[in-house]
Amino acid sequence: MNFSFKRSLIAATIVTSAMVASQVTIADVPESKDPIKIAVNEWTGQHLSANITAELLKKKGYNVELVTAGGLSQLTAIAQGEIHLNPELWDNSITDAYTNAVASGDILVRGSLGLKPQEGWIYPKYMKEKCPGLPNYQALYDCAQSFANAETYPKGRLITYPADWGTRSKDVVASIDLPFVAVAGGSEGAMVAELKSALAAKEPILMMFWQPHWLFAEIDVDWVTWNPIEGECVEETQNRNTACGFAQANAVKIESKMVAQKWPEASELFKKIKISNEEQNRMILAVDQKKRPLSEVVDEWMIQNKSKWSEWVK
Repeated sequence: MNFSFKRSLIAATIVTSAMVASQVTIADVPESKDPIKIAVNEWTGQHLSANITAELLKKKGYNVELVTAGGLSQLTAIAQGEIHLNPELWDNSITDAYTNAVASGDILVRGSLGLKPQEGWIYPKYMKEKCPGLPNYQALYDCAQSFANAETYPKGRLITYPADWGTRSKDVVASIDLPFVAVAGGSEGAMVAELKSALAAKEPILMMFWQPHWLFAEIDVDWVTWNPIEGECVEETQNRNTACGFAQANAVKIESKMVAQKWPEASELFKKIKISNEEQNRMILAVDQKKRPLSEVVDEWMIQNKSKWSEWVK
């Protein structure tokens, strides 16, 4: 074989290899044109997490569909592969359907989203005058009437999460025999409106709530405190003297087992996604209070964080 012919053959081989590599890349990502379905739950923070996840998957070429899903019903759907991802599941608002699906491998936990959640009961600072002993939960036994309304008197009124989010506050009230009536909030928006109304009129209010949330950048409230314990706090098995309140929440990313099988590169990208409290608080404030379109706020996050997510997409 002469040198000129050999060089031409090598060049042709390189070109052919490059073409094959290009074809493999195009063929492999996305591995399927079927839509990856992302759960959208009831609160703005999760809407943002879901939409950011959708945009990141689109950057890698995937077809994406956002699906409105209830907090509890989505777990069965994800386990069965009818919905594929949820980037922000608060793992202390779960049921046996979730733990069983994780144990069986039908739902895979893909790490923390990066948030540092807190959940519990909040109240206005002016309620300390009417209920000495706050923030300790034991004070609520002696001043339940201070939190009552016409429907609950003489028991206090506690506004809990919407019914579809579970019964954790109701379980705590029952297990520690607290003289309060747990009343489910209609939605996140309805809860915020009731809290603002109470604050404006300096009326009593005790409410289950969470952070991150824009609320804590604008409203000055306190949290009920509980007994510290070692290990996990189990809400339905507490008693008055040793109550620990609520289990420590983690905002985890979950996916159906079929994602890693059908869209392995999407699954790898999903593992890398991180959003901080500060980022989410600013975005929630922009959407809920400044009334900016959610899509605009998500696009802004994508622009501001391009150097970060570019590495994830690689």
